[in-house]
Amino acid sequence: MSEQQKPRPWALWLPLALFGAFVVVVLFGLLRPAEREVASAMIGKPQPQFDLRPAVPDRPGLARADFTAGKPRLLNIFASWCIPCAVEAPQLARLAGQGVQIDGIAIRDRPEDVAAFLARNGNPFARIGADDVSSVQMAIGSSGVPETFVIDGKGIIRYQHIGEIREDQLPLILDKLKEAGL
Repeated sequence: MSEQQKPRPWALWLPLALFGAFVVVVLFGLLRPAEREVASAMIGKPQPQFDLRPAVPDRPGLARADFTAGKPRLLNIFASWCIPCAVEAPQLARLAGQGVQIDGIAIRDRPEDVAAFLARNGNPFARIGADDVSSVQMAIGSSGVPETFVIDGKGIIRYQHIGEIREDQLPLILDKLKEAGL
């Protein structure tokens, strides 16, 4: 073999080194703790203008003006077809039992389905608006269900909780309500 045809020693190790670097990058991504807080662009901003018809006959609809009465409250985005929404129902009931006012927006739902969902899972809501085309949901910065917002007494969004509220997260929600002036 001539000098030009002999493989260079480093060329033999290059594929192994590249594979090792790939493994390190993948492991770093898997083992690094995931960021649990999502920074919403709507935090600190007023809710958008909206006026939603009632989602069920026994509760009034919901409008932005309902959030400017001076007392912080929760706004829960939910749907009857949403399994995590049913999972968080006991936590919403606990919050309501502690005097927290909770309003809801039912996303792309029929009144009879919302009523059946509430009959099955309880109804912690003072008001429930029907957002038939998700326009308010998108305007407020929600991308899915369930999501819960802490709204201060002036209609300003103070906190956004993405996903269902679990029992161990109740203190966090109550702290965010206190920070908003409850």
